[in-house]
Amino acid sequence: MVPLEKLAQITERFEYLEAAMTAGSGDIAALGREYSELRPVVAEIAEYRQLLDGIAETEAMLSDPEMAELAADELPVLKERIPDVEQNLRLALLPKDAADAGSAIVEIRPGTGGEEAALFAADLLRMYQRYAEIRGWRFEIIEQSLTELGGVKDVVANVQGSGVFARLKYESGVHRVQRVPATESGGRIHTSAATVAVLPEAQDVDIQIDANDLRIDTMRASGAGGQHVNTTDSAVRITHVPSGIVVTSSEKSQHRNREIAMGVLRSRLFDMERQKADAERSADRKAQVGSGDRSERIRTYNFPQGRMSDHRINLTLYKLDQILAGDLDETIDALIADDQATMLAEIEA
Repeated sequence: MVPLEKLAQITERFEYLEAAMTAGSGDIAALGREYSELRPVVAEIAEYRQLLDGIAETEAMLSDPEMAELAADELPVLKERIPDVEQNLRLALLPKDAADAGSAIVEIRPGTGGEEAALFAADLLRMYQRYAEIRGWRFEIIEQSLTELGGVKDVVANVQGSGVFARLKYESGVHRVQRVPATESGGRIHTSAATVAVLPEAQDVDIQIDANDLRIDTMRASGAGGQHVNTTDSAVRITHVPSGIVVTSSEKSQHRNREIAMGVLRSRLFDMERQKADAERSADRKAQVGSGDRSERIRTYNFPQGRMSDHRINLTLYKLDQILAGDLDETIDALIADDQATMLAEIEA
């Protein structure tokens, strides 16, 4: 377990931050972020110390003839709580991803499988829209291109809310579907795939972009198959020359399109920096959960058997209809638990 001296240092830091914010000294925004991060940790520390104090007091009561029987009954109950309280404290002390608390950009594209892959990409889009609705998040489609049958060629969405990235980041990767396509007349089961990328929404303070590195073009909206049909040059395409990243937005307002496109560009550049840093920090880490590896096949949706299998944690659920209707919490909770267990094992190794 973490030494009590270390826990005392964390508590002292929390109390200092609280005093500094009350006095209005220093960078209030930075103090507030650190204070918010430490608050749940300090709550777990307080519960742990309270439990230890309770055990010590109960053990002292054993020598009192009048209280010994009561203490003997209470002591096992208190000691039984130690593993759970210590585990909660360990989890609270795990390193935090600063992006977890914020919103996310979700990109979905069909992979192998032609039209069926595009239709499956549309199914994934609806799944995330419904999940966002269940969680009380705002789901805004920024750019979308559709096939004639209603499949998705390409979609970029902004999902806004508290803790969005913390939960959706596990969705990055290749999603595979096994089913009889609507376009198949012979009744044969086909396998196709779609790729999901979840990026943390970057702010101006997260990534600085040199205006000289940008090429901005205006054009007419995409027309048939796109999200909008427009006869004015309102659509915006921004190219970040050093990285080669191209972002487009086709809302009706050119000003809004620039704002949207710059937001997506910041998130993609921010994600590139995070991916590079993560690769350098964990080059020897075999676990893939939470890595955001776009090429990894993470999940299979098997329609004939009504099952979903997440290959990273060997989880299989026979509730495919509910999952596609947005019931993702059980899967994501299991991924989070597995990720936490892996981090704890690395720290305590």
